[in-house]
Amino acid sequence: MLPRFQHILVPVDFAEKNLAAIDLVFDLAVTNRARVTLLHVIESIDVEPDAELDRFYEKLQTRADSELERLSQRFVAAGLVVDRKTRYGKRLTEIVNDIIERKADLVVMSSHKPDLTKPLQTWATLSYQVSVLCPCPVLLVK
Repeated sequence: MLPRFQHILVPVDFAEKNLAAIDLVFDLAVTNRARVTLLHVIESIDVEPDAELDRFYEKLQTRADSELERLSQRFVAAGLVVDRKTRYGKRLTEIVNDIIERKADLVVMSSHKPDLTKPLQTWATLSYQVSVLCPCPVLLVK
């Protein structure tokens, strides 16, 4: 029987809440011998670029490289293929575009428990928007 998932994409923002999603993805990747992409999006600012903004983005890129490397170590140690990718732009657009470009067949991302007293805030979250726009299955880890 062929593995169900061959390429799992995991958007991360380096918050502690991402760790539960990473743990779950690790188990899925080992079981399916799946390739994993850890994706971080640096939100771009819509202003004219200058030297100060370039330095700011360089610091964010350096941090992203370091954090993605740290998160990928357990996958590499298990002999799994893991890609680390940083994109610039609007988070929703960049995540969905990356899913399509890489032909991911599962997206796993951290989410939060919905607040039923504030349903509009729940629908406006990035994880919910990705789940609606994504062309493949999405697993939200709460």
